[in-house]
Amino acid sequence: MPVGRTLVNGSPYLGVYLRVGDGFAIVPDDTPRSVEHDVARLLDVTVVRTTVLDCEVVGALVAANSKGIIVGGEVDALERRTLEQLAPLTVLSHRQNAMGNNILANDTGALVHPEFSDDAVASIGRALGVRADRGTIAGLGTVGMAGIATNRGVVLHPRATEKEAARIGELLGVPVHRSTANFGVPVIGACIVANSKGIIVGRPTTPVEIVHIQEGLSIFD
Repeated sequence: MPVGRTLVNGSPYLGVYLRVGDGFAIVPDDTPRSVEHDVARLLDVTVVRTTVLDCEVVGALVAANSKGIIVGGEVDALERRTLEQLAPLTVLSHRQNAMGNNILANDTGALVHPEFSDDAVASIGRALGVRADRGTIAGLGTVGMAGIATNRGVVLHPRATEKEAARIGELLGVPVHRSTANFGVPVIGACIVANSKGIIVGRPTTPVEIVHIQEGLSIFD
C-alpha cells in the first residue's frame, strides 16, 4: 500500500524530521528502524541517516528534488559526504536558512520565501534545475511547511487563495488541491512526507484527510 501512518520519535510532524524525494529519503540519525523500513517500503526509496547542521530536524533544514539538494549553512564533512551520495549539494548561506521550511519544490519548479534575495532565488533555481520564484501560501512565507509537492500534484494549506493556487500550479506544473493533516493542522508540509510513489502521514491524520491528500497527490491504494 502506498499510504502509511506513523510518528517520528513520538511526533506526528513528519515533514519537520524527514526529507523525501522520488529516489531517496533523508532521515535523522535517531529515527526508529521501523520508521526507516516504512519509508523505504512505502515510498520505494533509498534511505540515508544523517544530521544536518548538527540537528535532527532534517525536513525543516533540507530542500530537495531529483536534481539537487540545498542546505542553508555549512555542513560538516560527514554530513556533506552523506548528502552528496544522493544528489548534487548546494550550500546557500542566507538569513532564511531553514531551506526545507522555505522552499516548496518538485522537478518542474520551486516556490520560495518572499524574503529571499534575487541572487538567492537564482541560486535555488540553479541548484534544483528548475524555475524558482517567490510567493506565499495562505499569506505564509514558509511555503515548504504550508504545502507538499510531488511530480504528481501539490496540496496546500486550506486557506491558500485562488491566486496563490493558480500561480503554484503553473510554476510546479501539477494540479493543486487543499487539505489539512494531523486532525486539522493546516501546515500540511510539516505533517506528511510524499513522493510520486506514496504518502506517509502523521498518525493523527483522519481518513477524510487521507482521501483529500491522495486525491491531491494522485496516489491511490
